[in-house]
Amino acid sequence: MTGTPGRPLSPQLSEQLLVVAVDILAEEGWGKLNSDRVASRARAGKAGIYRRWPSMAAMARTAVGRFTLVGTPADRGSLRNDLAALIERWCLPLDREERAAASLVGAARHEEDLRAGLDAALVRPLAGAVQTIGERAAARGQEVPPARLALLGSVIEAFWWQRLTTDRTPMSTQDVQRVLDEVLMPVVLPDEERTPV
Repeated sequence: MTGTPGRPLSPQLSEQLLVVAVDILAEEGWGKLNSDRVASRARAGKAGIYRRWPSMAAMARTAVGRFTLVGTPADRGSLRNDLAALIERWCLPLDREERAAASLVGAARHEEDLRAGLDAALVRPLAGAVQTIGERAAARGQEVPPARLALLGSVIEAFWWQRLTTDRTPMSTQDVQRVLDEVLMPVVLPDEERTPV
């Protein structure tokens, strides 16, 4: 946080303001995030907001950019099991952080700060998780060519955006298994290398 010259910024107030911003994004959406609403709910002055962030988009970027919406799963012993662990979250409803991020997706097309926040929360962690899964597969003697691994990341990312932007109903376990076996595994392994399910 850059702030302006003068009294040092209180980390406690900064955190309080970010928590309120996330609550508003998750409960009411990006269109309702404004300095009046944040100041009122945080019982703080608007000046304290603008000393920290020059705009609501910058505030949202900081708030959402602290999330890690996609974690690297623990090693499950095989490429398929690792991918299953990566996407098992799709069976669950969106949590507070996901709802906050989801509220930014449409506006992020036109707002660099919002894109940067979503990139930090979703795009980069997902890329890292896919890369790690690929490295594990290679260590087990099941190397995935870089082009296939990149395509895998793109396909999973597309499904994740769909999760955030559609009606947000969780996928069934059966649908997630179908995506795994009929979409993701064919992307990374030729037919002859896949184990029949």
